[in-house]
Amino acid sequence: MNKKTRFLVQGAIIAALYATLTIALAPISYGQIQVRIAEALTILPLFTPAAIPGLFVGVIIANSFGGLGMVDIVFGSLATLSAAYLTHKMPKKWLAPLPPVLINAVVVAFILNHVLGLPLFITMIWVGSGQLIACYGIGYPLLLALEKHKEKIF
Repeated sequence: MNKKTRFLVQGAIIAALYATLTIALAPISYGQIQVRIAEALTILPLFTPAAIPGLFVGVIIANSFGGLGMVDIVFGSLATLSAAYLTHKMPKKWLAPLPPVLINAVVVAFILNHVLGLPLFITMIWVGSGQLIACYGIGYPLLLALEKHKEKIF
């Protein structure tokens, strides 16, 4: 498979996985208190740059089902795009989950504050806590497992 095709296929698979996990687990994927399990996939840019647009598209799709409208679709997706890029640039693997935790804690809290009127600081803490669970609690073990087999997978 040539490089462009491989890049597109990897990105599409990541987008589909992210969207499917988020929508299937909707009760815990949206709102002030959320643990979006699909956020564990935000470690993938460490392995392949195809994960950057893949996660971006996955969030666009997932947030289209979230009920918060265009603000969430646009700014939530842009938050993931920037976090994915920064994850790709992380110098140490233990730092890879950090950009999605920090960026989403801030951006998602602002979105929820703007759309639903939720208190900003408390929402940052709740969203950040959910991100820590998803990105470090699930994503980091996933990173360690994938690292052992990355030649076969990526």
